[in-house]
Amino acid sequence: MIENLNNLERTHSCGALRKENVGQRVTLMGWCARRRDFGPLTFIDLRDRDAITQIVVNQEKAEQAHAKAKEVRGEYVVAAIGEIVLRDENSINPKLATGEVEVQASEIIILNDARPLPFQLDASDNTLASEDLRLKYRYLDLRRSQLQANLRLRHRMILEINRYMDEQGFTHIETPNLIKSTPEGARDYIVPSRVQPGKFFALPQSPQIFKQICMIAGMDKYYQIARCFRDEDLRADRQPEFSQLDVEMSFATTDQIYRLVEGLFARIFKLIGVELQTPFPRFTFAEMMRRFGSDKPDLRIEGMELQDFSEALAETTFAPYASVLSAKGEIKGLVVGGGATMSRKVLDELQEFAKRYGASALAWIKLGDEVTSSLLKALGHDTVVDLAGIAGAQKGDAVLIVAAKSDVVAASLGALRNEIAKREKLIPEGVYAPLWVTEFPMFEYHEDDDRYYSMHHPFTSPMDEDVPVFERAVNGETELFGQIRAKAYDAVINGVEVAGGSIRIHRRDVQALVFKALGMTEEMARARFGFFLDALAYGTPPHGGIASGIERTLMVLVPTENIRDVMAFPKTASAQDLMIDAPGEVDQKQLAELHLKIVE
Repeated sequence: MIENLNNLERTHSCGALRKENVGQRVTLMGWCARRRDFGPLTFIDLRDRDAITQIVVNQEKAEQAHAKAKEVRGEYVVAAIGEIVLRDENSINPKLATGEVEVQASEIIILNDARPLPFQLDASDNTLASEDLRLKYRYLDLRRSQLQANLRLRHRMILEINRYMDEQGFTHIETPNLIKSTPEGARDYIVPSRVQPGKFFALPQSPQIFKQICMIAGMDKYYQIARCFRDEDLRADRQPEFSQLDVEMSFATTDQIYRLVEGLFARIFKLIGVELQTPFPRFTFAEMMRRFGSDKPDLRIEGMELQDFSEALAETTFAPYASVLSAKGEIKGLVVGGGATMSRKVLDELQEFAKRYGASALAWIKLGDEVTSSLLKALGHDTVVDLAGIAGAQKGDAVLIVAAKSDVVAASLGALRNEIAKREKLIPEGVYAPLWVTEFPMFEYHEDDDRYYSMHHPFTSPMDEDVPVFERAVNGETELFGQIRAKAYDAVINGVEVAGGSIRIHRRDVQALVFKALGMTEEMARARFGFFLDALAYGTPPHGGIASGIERTLMVLVPTENIRDVMAFPKTASAQDLMIDAPGEVDQKQLAELHLKIVE
């Protein structure tokens, strides 16, 4: 029978009781994680967000409470009133914080019942249920202790961010969530306007322009925990809506921003008992791509740096390699320590893995008792041995080689480095390797539409020494676009980009040049960013900033490789909310009010 709470108040959480509380009379409330019957004794593991406390109901001492306990099933909401007693020595549970005590209940109150669950909430936090099922019943999945701990850590992290930013003299300013669509980069989520028929707002991909306007407005130091929206294809570390710490400073140098962020991350990592070493080492984008094939390398992985064979094979007659080099591609590889024992099955699996990143094939050399290689027939024994020597491979090692366009070589070998390290358990636990990646290219070329895009965003300043090159590129020497570096920087920890930013353009003429470089006519730039170009003309101070993903950072702290583990209500890989069945259809009346029509 379900009863009312009335004026009953709980006295403790289910994780608060210890030996020192023995003899106290308490009232606990929570969910039944498990019930066990032993004749005259019934045990209930009572769970709340803090922990579990064992409730024991003795029929001889509390007959009515014992009868009530027999009615309790899994996930029933229960109140237990009774006295704290020590457990017998042989029944102490060292896995529980409350494992030395139990509550001898004199009264059990059933506050609500529960249907049989669609999946089991295991005490060990493991579940065999599919992720889609758990997302459909997210309110049940969130009862798992690990997810609750993740969300409490998220709360503590945001609290620490607010304290730190206040100490550093920043002002929290909220920026609009209904803004103008500026189709450059990821796709916008657009929102139709009812009162302005045929016109649309967009949800912000970031508060970029608004935080720069705060600098023009003289706010000097701005920050915000901002909600951002991007209509893009999802991966394990991306969601259509997410939170980021957004920061902007007037008169800022890169060194000031580095120190600010390093101090913040040092504070945040103390939440998990880690002393993060500062200052972070700094590397240029060019060096990271050359050494690791990635602009977010995991420096916990020792070795396996990329080796360039392009020069050594410049005169090769092996057609696939000669073709790659004539097209200005690259031939690179990496050394896998002890890899000579890799089976053909493993090598085939790694080849399929590399193909996901555009590689057409993965060649290999194994230095066992004899030198074996997939390239022996094509290149000959001596050349294969020379390549292994160039790579610095020793007996017992393997060399994996990719020949392709530069970006494909980098992507495939960079991903292989991480994959092999995971397979071979080469990544030490409890180690944190932060770094800064600096001097990103200002632009990146997209072959599909034969044009350049901003690598970060169009408000990033070029390096001072590259401005003359930039002007030449805009005025017709387009081949120079690839040489222009930006005052852009990313903070990376354990292979995860946790923050990214730049020094911004504060001159109207330079900003207009960037828009021109991106293929915008003056009319297009005026239509999309006229208000911003006008604002730049009214005494804009030099300024810069950074944004740090709240979820990305939590993924490192927890740690987890799935962003959904650190969000309360995430969406699936197809951007659906299975719990509330969104996105959904709207009725014709709503569409008519918005002057919209669905086209089949």
